[in-house]
Amino acid sequence: MKNYGVLRTKDFFIALALTLICALLGSFLGGLPYLTLIGALVISLILGMGFQLFKRPVEAATEGIGFISNKFLRLGIILLGFKLNLIDLASAGVKIIVLAMVVVTGTVSLTYFIARKFGVEKELAILSAGGTGICGAAAVMGISPQIKVAADKQDRQRENEVMAVAVVAILGTVFTLIEIGIKPLLHLTPTQFGVMTGASLHEIAHAVAAGSSGGPVSLDTAIITKLSRVLMLAPAALVIGGWYQRSTHKSGDGHRGKLPIPWFMGGFILASILGTFLPLGAGMLAGLVKAAYLFLGMAMAALGMSVNFKVIFQRGKGAFAAAFLASIILLIFTIIVSKFFF
Repeated sequence: MKNYGVLRTKDFFIALALTLICALLGSFLGGLPYLTLIGALVISLILGMGFQLFKRPVEAATEGIGFISNKFLRLGIILLGFKLNLIDLASAGVKIIVLAMVVVTGTVSLTYFIARKFGVEKELAILSAGGTGICGAAAVMGISPQIKVAADKQDRQRENEVMAVAVVAILGTVFTLIEIGIKPLLHLTPTQFGVMTGASLHEIAHAVAAGSSGGPVSLDTAIITKLSRVLMLAPAALVIGGWYQRSTHKSGDGHRGKLPIPWFMGGFILASILGTFLPLGAGMLAGLVKAAYLFLGMAMAALGMSVNFKVIFQRGKGAFAAAFLASIILLIFTIIVSKFFF
């Protein structure tokens, strides 16, 4: 791991300026028509990758970029907890929570299994599975710190993060359009359509875009269903971290240490509790969620600046194919469940 204790002030402020530009521009562009399906986080990542064309400022702030991609990521995920209203989730009913647990467990396991069968390396398979099964880019970045790799593999792991984010961004957009297109053929009620979109799509933005096509009831249901999956991020990160450490130890690929505990995920849960039970007001909660996406956007931009994105097209095909097949199975499953149980 890098020693951020010796981070130079100049490095930090250059990195802060570069990533802030990407995050703000990504937030603006992500709100435009036709770009909402892509989302601000993925746009920030792409802009960060574009900054690699300007080698001098990026190289001058290498340590600062590493700090932001590491620390700001955790801060953003903690603040994202304010988006979760636990009372709303509880009022949605046991069926929604159970469905979220089944979808996350089943999709993560299925995507990982298929990816490994396609020859995808373990770390990339885990990240692609987490992004597909839980909540897209935020899940990829939330799970990645649990995948402890050797120092000489950290650059490759950052490439895995970019590839996993790219996979869920592309597939999420494709399946959003598919679900909107097949809506008239499914004959689902607004509630059923909302459950289907929230349980099957990758990013919150995807669920919002598809759910809104079914009206306000469908949109509300899609958001609640999707946020139920987001709630699974913290326990999933803990379970995946422990499983990865045990599996690498048994295979001789790593040494056994302490069970990795994602303390920032504890902050995520605490933020959701505070946002639910303290009278913070709608304006403050909205501001905290905006701050979460700003910090996450900066972390994504920093990630984009620090990887060799040419390898995406060389090593990402298997992960994309696995996530695509798993997404098809997930869509069919959620159509059946929403039709017969909601």
